[in-house]
Amino acid sequence: MTIVAPEQIQKITNNQHQNPFEVLGSHKLSDNNGKSAWVVRAYLPKADAAWVIRPEERESYPMHSVHHPNFFECEIEAAELKNYQLKVKEGDRERVFYDPYAFRSAKLTEFDRYLFAEGNHHRIYEKLGAHPTEINGIAGVYFAVWAPNARNVSIVGDFNEWDGRKDQMERTESGIWELFIPQLPSGTIYKYEIKNPEGHIYLKSDPYGFAQQVRPDTASKVVDLNQYQWQDEDWLEQRRHQDPHDQPISVYELHAGSWLHTGAEHPPDSGEVVRVSEKPEGRFLTYRELADKLIPYVKDLGYTHIELLPIAEHPYDGSWGYQVAGYFAPTSRFGSPEDFMYFVDQCHANDLGVIVDWVPGHFPKDSHGLAYFDGTHLYEHDDPRKGEHKEWGTYVFNYSRHEVRNFLVSNALFWFDKYHIDGIRVDAVASMLYLDYNRNDGEWVPNRYGGHENLEAADFLRQLNYLIFGYYPGILSIAEESTAWPLVSRPTYLGGLGFNFKWNMGWMHDMLDYFSEDPIHRRYHHNHVTFSLMYAFSENFMLALSHDEVVHGKGSLWDRMPGDDWQKFANLRCLFSYMFTHPGKKTMFMGMEFGQHKEWNAWGDLQWELLNHESHQKFKQFFKDLNGIYRSQPALYTQDFSDEGFEWIDCNDADNSVVSFIRKDQYSDEFVVTVCNFTPVPHHDYWIGVPQAGFYEELFNSDAECYGGSNMGNGGGKATVEWSNPKWHQALPLCLPPLSVMVFKHKPDA
Repeated sequence: MTIVAPEQIQKITNNQHQNPFEVLGSHKLSDNNGKSAWVVRAYLPKADAAWVIRPEERESYPMHSVHHPNFFECEIEAAELKNYQLKVKEGDRERVFYDPYAFRSAKLTEFDRYLFAEGNHHRIYEKLGAHPTEINGIAGVYFAVWAPNARNVSIVGDFNEWDGRKDQMERTESGIWELFIPQLPSGTIYKYEIKNPEGHIYLKSDPYGFAQQVRPDTASKVVDLNQYQWQDEDWLEQRRHQDPHDQPISVYELHAGSWLHTGAEHPPDSGEVVRVSEKPEGRFLTYRELADKLIPYVKDLGYTHIELLPIAEHPYDGSWGYQVAGYFAPTSRFGSPEDFMYFVDQCHANDLGVIVDWVPGHFPKDSHGLAYFDGTHLYEHDDPRKGEHKEWGTYVFNYSRHEVRNFLVSNALFWFDKYHIDGIRVDAVASMLYLDYNRNDGEWVPNRYGGHENLEAADFLRQLNYLIFGYYPGILSIAEESTAWPLVSRPTYLGGLGFNFKWNMGWMHDMLDYFSEDPIHRRYHHNHVTFSLMYAFSENFMLALSHDEVVHGKGSLWDRMPGDDWQKFANLRCLFSYMFTHPGKKTMFMGMEFGQHKEWNAWGDLQWELLNHESHQKFKQFFKDLNGIYRSQPALYTQDFSDEGFEWIDCNDADNSVVSFIRKDQYSDEFVVTVCNFTPVPHHDYWIGVPQAGFYEELFNSDAECYGGSNMGNGGGKATVEWSNPKWHQALPLCLPPLSVMVFKHKPDA
């Protein structure tokens, strides 16, 4: 007769036992006459009969039911009993498997639990989630999930017919549930069946799952991330020793789902005519296909980095990835985790860094995700005044909870560790930093000092940046932050948030407003061009013309430019040339490089058919050369964040809408001179002061005929003449083409 109380068995059969190992599995009985005896117990729903098999002895022992028709046990005399198997008869089917409750899980140590509860387990993703491993020489998968308020947690999947009674997990003191299931292969799909204290059931994908099914299916998938053989050791070593502040950074921002679909190839250099549909019938490109098609394209244009809109798993295509449900899983829309590793590896092989948009500010309410995870507000605040973004229909992370902060910090580290990415662009930082963000009076709760700053979120961001730069020097951490919060891109030891770059939203708004004006009126808005230099060195700014500027009825950049087609192209060349000569790193959204006419459509492709036209081909060539001049001239990037690297020559000629300035190299005496004419009126014999006498080569002219311009210019350069200006004793008498930007460089030996 069993020595287990009926109440214990009832807890097992009712999914109410938080430590099933106390009842199930093998348990040693007291020795009798020098012989050891064991009792094996198993709860086997749907079983008609069961046996214990000892493979090494090829013996089977029949089990009998106790207190419940599907609760079985038997006694076995043996010196030791491990790695036994269960044979189960269910109707006409028989199956043999290793008993999960014969394997005590040992992956999570007490120290792991301590660090996690403290919020300081930087690689908790190596412990929580699903991990192929071996215990006692038997291969299987170890599962662990944090659900401290759950009554019971089980692992379910095709392997157990999605029956939560079969693989019940053990709860540890820290609220982490764990179980090892033998013989599960990679590729196994699974979820957690979570019961709250009232017995309500939630089917959840794994918060730390490394892969998910292709939407609309939402189960997690077991994968081994350590199988891929990386080839980028030299790239990573070089990155460690670089300071991105004094490097050229030109970022191609990309939405992988709408760059190109299969069945519609963008035109090759031959100019072959291609039809591209707004709603293509083809599927998404895979990560490997993107590597084959996207990388050569971006490299040829001269960019230094590719930035992907959120690549983490998300249920809805229309969210563009900004409502993440699987923070540790690259989206299966485009292939497997190993496929994404290949994409990053190929980027590095082609001297392209990879930045991913990262979304720690909010998450969706989808039932399979983080929302109400264990039947309580676990990852989100329980107070909707803190925990909900009503405008976005999402929940806000509870940054005051150590385990939640640990989840997010380790997630950022995970992408650098496992996928070798080179940077993150943190989305919607302003929404994180302010408790009253998009909230009316009475809809938010002040902080402990009565203010509207989210102190816990600020502390989280400091912890995040301190750690990622400590582990991965040379990477990028970019804040999308549009407010006056101080020291966003300053180190944490100076009281900053620790980012090394911040998007310059003010410059973006000023320039788009300015260029939308008819040139005849620009003299009245001259401050839009010059104002950014009043604060340009208060942060480490990145100038960004992103996807946000070409959606939601804003139209394309082409739409905003005044004038006929010629003037639209010329205005765009002016805008981008000023951007690339202005202090700050650069980010531009896909399609801008060839003058896309239509607003970005996330469901379709870019307007590749425009490249069938010579004007757009020339505009693309302009972009290639603009990136080239930017990367070839250290004066344009080595002192982006110091006023010692910039000097106005003349910023006051509002009547002509002309500005001129100098950019200086940090490591030499070299400098370049930029002159901008923002009207279609050309100027002849326009004098520009310069610091040294000699010949100034015209390195770049946005009005060149090869870019579609009028081909006015200065014959390759100009020699200086003496000038009586009190500051500038030498001048260049220049021809300023219409709607143009020119870059000159002093040639001492000319």
